[in-house]
Amino acid sequence: MSLHAHLAELSEKHKLLDRRIEEEMGRPGSSDAEITRLKLEKLKLKDEISRLSTRKSH
Repeated sequence: MSLHAHLAELSEKHKLLDRRIEEEMGRPGSSDAEITRLKLEKLKLKDEISRLSTRKSH
């Protein structure tokens, strides 16, 4: 898989996680632990995207 394709895939996963977080937060009786887990996963993806983007530009 090319770097560009991998970045696109990671970006899509990041967007999906953002939607899942919003849905979970809007749901009555939502789990704080699940929201935290999703946010951490989203942050890891953001860090990976940033790391790969930096590598791509060098």
